[in-house]
Amino acid sequence: MTTVAFVLAVTDSVEGIVPASTSAGPSTLMLLLGIFILAIFIGVEIIAKIPPTLHTPLMSGSNAISGIALVGGVLAAGASGQAAMILGTLAVALATINVVGGFMVTHRMLGMFQKKKSPRGM
Repeated sequence: MTTVAFVLAVTDSVEGIVPASTSAGPSTLMLLLGIFILAIFIGVEIIAKIPPTLHTPLMSGSNAISGIALVGGVLAAGASGQAAMILGTLAVALATINVVGGFMVTHRMLGMFQKKKSPRGM
């Protein structure tokens, strides 16, 4: 089964579960869900083929993307409405954890490539 056929099968089966009274409409919702599922499959395929030597540069790029999510979370936290404020605050907290953890892992991996200092007196 190809990825496109799988996505079409999943979106057809989900159509009966999701209520048709959504504000975006059922066809728009199915389109967005299909794009989301395709993005998951493409992401898994790309990440599975990354060699370990490229992990550190890609981690830095991932940190940049998390920084953008952090800005979006700050904007959402400042929006009117209790749900937007709660979700925005949660997004800020999770993106901050992701950015800090990413920098810690990147720093540790870069330290593995530095020459070790020889002890003094030898």
